[in-house]
Amino acid sequence: MIDQSVQETTVIRENFHRESAVLPGRIRILPPEEARKIAAGEVIDRPAALVREFVDNAIDAGSSLVEVFVDGGGIRRVEVTDDGNGMGREDLELCWYTHATSKIRSLEDLNTAETLGFRGEALAAAAAVSRLEILSSVDGREAWRLETGPGGMKDPQLTQISRVKGTSVRSMGLFDTIPARRRFLKREAVEANHCRQIFLDKALAFPALTFRFVQDGQLRVFLPPTSSFKERYAQALLSRNEEPFLHEISAREQGFSVVLVVGGPELYRADRRQQYIFANGRRIQDFSLLQALEYGLQGWFPNGAHPVGAVYLDIDPRLADFNIHPAKREARFRDAGLIHHTITTTLSSFSHRRNIAASVQSRPFEANLSFAPEEDGNSENSPYRSCPAVHSSGPLAMEALLDKPPAFAPLPGRDWDKEDSVYEKTPSYGEGSPLRLESGGSSGIRIAGRVFDLFILVEWRDRLIIIDQHAAHERILYDRLIGGPIPRQELLVPIPFSADSDADDEFLTLRREDLAKLGVMIVRENRIWNIEALPAGWRLSDAETVRSILDLKTAGENMAEHWAATLSCHGAVKDGDYLDDTSALSLVKAALELKVPRCPHGRPIWFELSREDLFRAVRRI
Repeated sequence: MIDQSVQETTVIRENFHRESAVLPGRIRILPPEEARKIAAGEVIDRPAALVREFVDNAIDAGSSLVEVFVDGGGIRRVEVTDDGNGMGREDLELCWYTHATSKIRSLEDLNTAETLGFRGEALAAAAAVSRLEILSSVDGREAWRLETGPGGMKDPQLTQISRVKGTSVRSMGLFDTIPARRRFLKREAVEANHCRQIFLDKALAFPALTFRFVQDGQLRVFLPPTSSFKERYAQALLSRNEEPFLHEISAREQGFSVVLVVGGPELYRADRRQQYIFANGRRIQDFSLLQALEYGLQGWFPNGAHPVGAVYLDIDPRLADFNIHPAKREARFRDAGLIHHTITTTLSSFSHRRNIAASVQSRPFEANLSFAPEEDGNSENSPYRSCPAVHSSGPLAMEALLDKPPAFAPLPGRDWDKEDSVYEKTPSYGEGSPLRLESGGSSGIRIAGRVFDLFILVEWRDRLIIIDQHAAHERILYDRLIGGPIPRQELLVPIPFSADSDADDEFLTLRREDLAKLGVMIVRENRIWNIEALPAGWRLSDAETVRSILDLKTAGENMAEHWAATLSCHGAVKDGDYLDDTSALSLVKAALELKVPRCPHGRPIWFELSREDLFRAVRRI
């Protein structure tokens, strides 16, 4: 059987070589026109890509006004007009050829390129997949129009015209000659939205320029020039009511600087769609820097909420590579860790020192304000939902929790009062502050009742204050935990577990000493980890303990603060825990003296209504 198989294999090989000798070669060189159309797909994949490339060229040309016209979702027409430097006849004749560029002369120039475009692919790609017209004038006296057909005409038409200084680039009939690509375009309305988003990306990065977006003959967006990134962000993306809660901070390190535009805790979203990363004027996709934006503001927003904002990175071109993606959507940085660290520490310092969270208290009362959500209080989106539940031991003596030393010593943390080089811009309105109980003033506080087994009603002078007992106690414990090492308690029986991924193993290995400072002692035996000590008073199950430790992997440089929030949450009184009047009064006094009236997870601790507010709400005034 083996000899027969060998013979059959030999026959097959001989037949293959015999047929190959008479068949023509199977390798072909594509015609230049077809090759250009295929290569163009890396740069121009939809109408929005035309907007991106044409606007980049307009900005590079030194324009002060950029207008974008989109018809049929950009499939019928995309046109970008500017008032920039323009091109003469000689440049116009060459500009649409592949790799025709005025911005670099050699490979070394990529190290210092500061323009948005530099490889000379945009106009060539547009000419390969659509009918392209370029109208341009250097001085407003002599102007020329260049016309090419899909795939590029061998003899493009060049005619003299009249127009003002600047350039207009029109792409018409995108993918008309490439049905395979045309079929994968979305509905016109969807493609138009993509064009508009690219337009906004460019406008956000260049606030000093004027931008207009016209869709199917109607002006949809008009953005006059502004003096700051913050103003442009608010102008393009926020309502007037939201604008006062936007902040701008900047920081500088050797080789780069960052401007951070972020919303306060009053301004957040359920997703990350209004978070942007810009590097040297380009919007890029960089998960690490988006992560830094969230880490830097950790603790100031409710669970499941995301801050709005943008990171504007201005970096020495020699420290970054923008040539790793055909559409320049990505970048590689020489020292990405330092950039991440600068963003997180700048935001953390700013959010604490300016006490952003308290500014919500300065808003005037509105009669129709609903401070209890419509949905069920236990839903995921409810602002009054408790932190992850732990088993309660029943009624607690608040005096023991507030007046005696805390169960945990403070955590190692930052010197929040230390000044740094951060430059801040803050709203002009007055920021909120804690309700300071002046000497002898606390005698006027009266516990008026309790509702929903969670809220303590407090009457003080002419005000009604509604306090979330869990959030208040959580913040009190959190504030006491920040500052020093946590005493730990060795376990009689270690908790064994195995990491689910290499990333978990790496985290536990690299951060073992940091975890020890947080009261967590872990050792590794072969492929098994053992938890040998935990913070004194730890009460979670084994599975919850492992999950809580591994959750610290996403906390980055804020691991100590994240752990303090976890400990304070588990140690605080819960929904449904009953506090007698004496314990409740002790909690109330401590809560109203807090510098930051929000729990570590971003929820407000108390809500205030004046006697006048209540009378107005029921129309007694």
